Amino acid sequence: MNPSLSTPNCASSSQYDLQAAQRDWPLVSLENPLRIVAIGGGSGLSTVLRGLKEYAYVPWREPPLKLWPPVEITAVVTVTDDGGSSGRLRREFRVLPPGDIRNCLTALAEDEALMTQLFQYRFKTGRGLRGHSFGNLFLTALTDITGDFPLAVKFSSEVLAIAGRIFPSTTSNVQLRAKLADGTIVDGETRISRSRVPIRRVMLVPPDCKPLPETLEAIAQADLICLGPGSLYTSVIPNLLVKGVVQAISQSPAFKAYFVNLMWQPGETIGYTASDHVKALHLHARRRFLDYVIVNTQPISPSLRRRYALRQAQPVENDIEELERLGLKVIARPVLEEGEKVRHNPQAAAAAAVELAYEARRQRLSVPATAAGHL
Repeated sequence: MNPSLSTPNCASSSQYDLQAAQRDWPLVSLENPLRIVAIGGGSGLSTVLRGLKEYAYVPWREPPLKLWPPVEITAVVTVTDDGGSSGRLRREFRVLPPGDIRNCLTALAEDEALMTQLFQYRFKTGRGLRGHSFGNLFLTALTDITGDFPLAVKFSSEVLAIAGRIFPSTTSNVQLRAKLADGTIVDGETRISRSRVPIRRVMLVPPDCKPLPETLEAIAQADLICLGPGSLYTSVIPNLLVKGVVQAISQSPAFKAYFVNLMWQPGETIGYTASDHVKALHLHARRRFLDYVIVNTQPISPSLRRRYALRQAQPVENDIEELERLGLKVIARPVLEEGEKVRHNPQAAAAAAVELAYEARRQRLSVPATAAGHL
């Protein structure tokens, strides 16, 4: 039988009974929040962060938390993007690609803040400026001033007063390389994602790039390490290829969970089932390390299915029996948010992550489920 997580008894944004919330979640406090490390890139990671920030303790908020229990958020973001504004800045200034980092910064910032809108502003005209976002230029300028990309991210985090920490997966100027099913070698994230030949393996060049010490420390102290959703081969897996990251994840007492993508991605995962995604993660990690997968149960509307079918994209099949055969526990719940595109719902994804983090802490502390009040 698949495990089912209970719906969290969280506070509302307008008011909540702090004492009642603390009774429902007795193993956490403002001084000892749940610790979640979210790993990925692109729009998928920023979606999860947008939901998690509602749980983040931010002193200047009133009330101090929108939802309970409090969460300490750490994002680890891939740095292999070589297209668009990020690619241009990378080639011209030899900086790490700022685009995915910028999206995570704005996801963890207050939505109404003028600075957040400014960071996402994209120039529509202007020689040399057209297509660039202000946030990308800001991070590039700060990197040039400080001489250090992670420090530029830290200063930008302070400017936006974000509800968490963001680290690039590595400070090395890495390139993504793929070996396709026909033996072809393709270099560069953009070219890889445009390929129509199935991907067999991706690698980083150079292969000996290292993570930040702060990343390894956050992984070691985490209650939950979650990967995805997002482009499997170009947003999620590259983080696992950084030297020492998989070992740190394996040694961490945290639960390890993967948000399965909702749709196939042309150029990367045509025909993939949920277990195919997991097998690719384990193949590149060279070990089985996941404990949980979160899959969607909410049907996708016929109109959106038709729109995606025109691009040879179908919903990912949740082959739950195969996932369980791989030794994984399956969390099946409605996590879909429909709009112009099929996306994960930030609040639903965050709720699943928070509950898993709490259960990981309960088990680590050997507290009976009835005493902890969950699961």
